[in-house]
Amino acid sequence: MSYREAAELQRELARRVVLRNELPDPLRTVAGVDVSYEKHGDLFFAGVVVLSFPDLEVVEEASASARVHFPYIPGLLSFRELPVVLEAFRRLETVPGAILVDGQGIAHPRGLGVASHLGLWLDRPTVGCAKNRLCGEHAEPGTARGDAAPLMMDDMQVGTVLRTRDRVRPLYVSPGHKVDHATAVDLVLACGKKTRMPEPTRLAHILTNRLRREAGAEGKMKG
Repeated sequence: MSYREAAELQRELARRVVLRNELPDPLRTVAGVDVSYEKHGDLFFAGVVVLSFPDLEVVEEASASARVHFPYIPGLLSFRELPVVLEAFRRLETVPGAILVDGQGIAHPRGLGVASHLGLWLDRPTVGCAKNRLCGEHAEPGTARGDAAPLMMDDMQVGTVLRTRDRVRPLYVSPGHKVDHATAVDLVLACGKKTRMPEPTRLAHILTNRLRREAGAEGKMKG
């Protein structure tokens, strides 16, 4: 698939994204998703950690690894990472009620970040929790946990710049699929403990980094 074809597909899929709250009531489980890349190689790892909600205890985790086949192109990250993420989800027994993704939702130049793309594939509520801004403009939120500012692009809100800890750099939270802006913010705050990242994506990040280190150690032993 060429860049132009992939970008056009994103525009088409973005029109299918649902921006209303369809979280289960009650919400009992939340999953976190992260991807980690092998240093100086083409192997990468996806991790999914499912937590109970609201007490945030680990219920299940699953992972998958694959070789990179799609080049790194800013704005097309889902085409590179989604296949291995979906493989990790296939290995889960638990169907999570909501999914937090270390990446963008609709806060994307064509309205389809990896969280939105994943939400469409799985038909589940998803939220993007990115550490860095990909697009849009915003004012600086206050310094206290819960302070927020709208992330705007072309006079439309595409996300929320959210302070998840006092005096710590904010996260860029955006609806992925089947959630609205307010619900996305509430869910991220409800999944927070004492770290900048919400607990589901923090644990998924720890899982993928462990997998990457173990693969590196195994490769050295074979070498």
